[in-house]
Amino acid sequence: MDFGDEPEGSDGNRRRKRYHRHTPRQIQQLEAMFKECPHPDENQRAALSRELGLEPRQIKFWFQNRRTQMKAQHERADNCFLRAENDKIRCENITMREALKNIICPNCGGPPVAEDYFDEQKLRMENARLKEELDRVSSITSKYLGRPFTQMPPVPAMSMSSLDLSVGGMGGPALGGPSLDLDLLGGGAPSSGMPFQLPAPVPEMERPMMADMAARAMDELIRLAQAGEHVWAKGDAARETLNVATYDSLFSKPGGAFRPPDITVEGTRDSGLVFMSAAALVDVFMDANKWMEFFPGIVSKANTVDVLVNGMCGRSESLVVMYEELHIMTPVVPTREFSFLRYCKQIEQGLWAVADVSMEGQRDPHYGVPSRSRRLPSGVLIADMSNGYSKVTWVEHMEMEQMLPINVLYRGLVLSGAAFGAPRWLAALQRACERFASLATLGVPLHDPAGVTPEGKRSMMRLSQRMVASFCASLCASPLQRWTLLSGTTDVSVRVSSHRAADPGQPNGVVLSAATSIWLPVPSDHVFAFVRDESTRSQWDVLSHGNQVQEVSRIPNGSDPGNCISLLRGLNSSQNSMLILQESCTDASGSMVVYSPIDLPAANVVMSGEDPSAIPLLPSGFAILPDGRPGSGEGASSSSAGPPGCVVTVAFQILVSSLPSSRLNAESVATVNGLISTTVQQIKVALNCAGP
Repeated sequence: MDFGDEPEGSDGNRRRKRYHRHTPRQIQQLEAMFKECPHPDENQRAALSRELGLEPRQIKFWFQNRRTQMKAQHERADNCFLRAENDKIRCENITMREALKNIICPNCGGPPVAEDYFDEQKLRMENARLKEELDRVSSITSKYLGRPFTQMPPVPAMSMSSLDLSVGGMGGPALGGPSLDLDLLGGGAPSSGMPFQLPAPVPEMERPMMADMAARAMDELIRLAQAGEHVWAKGDAARETLNVATYDSLFSKPGGAFRPPDITVEGTRDSGLVFMSAAALVDVFMDANKWMEFFPGIVSKANTVDVLVNGMCGRSESLVVMYEELHIMTPVVPTREFSFLRYCKQIEQGLWAVADVSMEGQRDPHYGVPSRSRRLPSGVLIADMSNGYSKVTWVEHMEMEQMLPINVLYRGLVLSGAAFGAPRWLAALQRACERFASLATLGVPLHDPAGVTPEGKRSMMRLSQRMVASFCASLCASPLQRWTLLSGTTDVSVRVSSHRAADPGQPNGVVLSAATSIWLPVPSDHVFAFVRDESTRSQWDVLSHGNQVQEVSRIPNGSDPGNCISLLRGLNSSQNSMLILQESCTDASGSMVVYSPIDLPAANVVMSGEDPSAIPLLPSGFAILPDGRPGSGEGASSSSAGPPGCVVTVAFQILVSSLPSSRLNAESVATVNGLISTTVQQIKVALNCAGP
């Protein structure tokens, strides 16, 4: 991945920035010469040019660039060391402050007077010392970057959302008070005042360092993927977790011996067969849009920020800067965001590797609050099996800064590493590949009562895929999507959010989203079977008013019988004008049931095979995950502590009004609050877990 040199010439040539790509043999010999003599004289450069077939000025420029890169690497190592020392001093400062709170006065035996230490003058001195330390680190960083270093931007003021009611909000009128103005919401924008911005592209002088960082991450990924039990320990359900002490000794880094106490390490590995060729999988990993399409339940946002190296022979040797936002489908667990390098390499015929690693400092924090969380060398090894399948070995490795407490419902899932670990990623990939294969080989089964054509079924699958993606995106706890907790008389904690829908395929107007997450002492597969079965739908669906529904058409899209798309019709004559499009999907990491009403004209458009992109959808549904406690996963023994349980998120979306100047009143909020509360209570009663 050499970026070569920039040839001299006219201003027009310099503006075009044409680069010469050296061959691997040339780079190898140049590197060998650099180790012996970093400053070759004119005779040595001339000899090298004859031997390598390069011009002397190209040799000269290569050595100049290599010396600059080496200097930057040394400064970067110093910067990492200073950052680690800074974290260590900060932790010692916190420890000393805690100890000072517990000291006893030797004269009276009581606590000391707080003003003797924590007075204003000493706080000013501490502030000055920290500012001086920050200026020193910023100066070093500026030398490393080659440009002025922008310190932490001020946190923008939060604009008050239309949902800042007195129902658990910031005071004001009671729930039955005046309507709430939504004019502050932009078209399709979330209800937060913080603008979203992608990270800046990588400056030209930093690109060689990024290439070197990606190459080292690739080497580490391959070693981790092939390592044995001394690095990976097997836990519950044969899940492999990283031995952090062994990893630190094998992969020592500058300043890596010290890890602040508020930083947790998540390292997992898993492997399995995936029904897709290696080349097609590589294309999924390197395309940000396909990355989101395959993992809607994990990736809420993904963008390619910059292309540093275009691949050769397909995707091999591609290096890009990507941004992603990861989430669990619930409004109570904050998202994780990373800016990272993604490097793809074909190791040998039929064997590929895709490595990820965060760039130093998480370039340009998007929400004004920098984080020390980062993605350590992670990724996949993909071996083509020559029968349509590929063997995928997935490694996930992160350092996370827990800035906020984890919601008690999801604490076990997050702390165990299952929420964002390799088993969940691999299970989601296997499920997505099965769905993709079923779309490619779609036919007309003899038992289809509606006689839908293959084109109609493909159209229905595309519409359902958009429905699932919209549902997953609506359950994102991003800082850009403001959720307000409602207080009421029920024991169900409902959170609401509103936005103006203006994207194609969404109803034009103000949409109110409401969701709640609950724990049920029932295995997740039992809950999934209950909510997806049309014969039991009347037991929980409030809007069906107790009437039965009938399946009109069914499209299997996976090996599990629960993976399918259904078109449902109410048996009540008053419901004949509306149908329900439903998709249910399940894998080893969790399950999901998503549905949306569609009218008969729209259903006819879909079943005739026409383009369904203009059909408006407002999906609702359920996201079901194991609770992460011992005894709740697959293969757990009956003697494990605690009953098997799961965490279920129930979500609804309703169109409040299609008028541009619409207002959200308390009646709309109360309606959706009652809708969710009643649904939760009916599910608990039907599953015999209502409780007191």
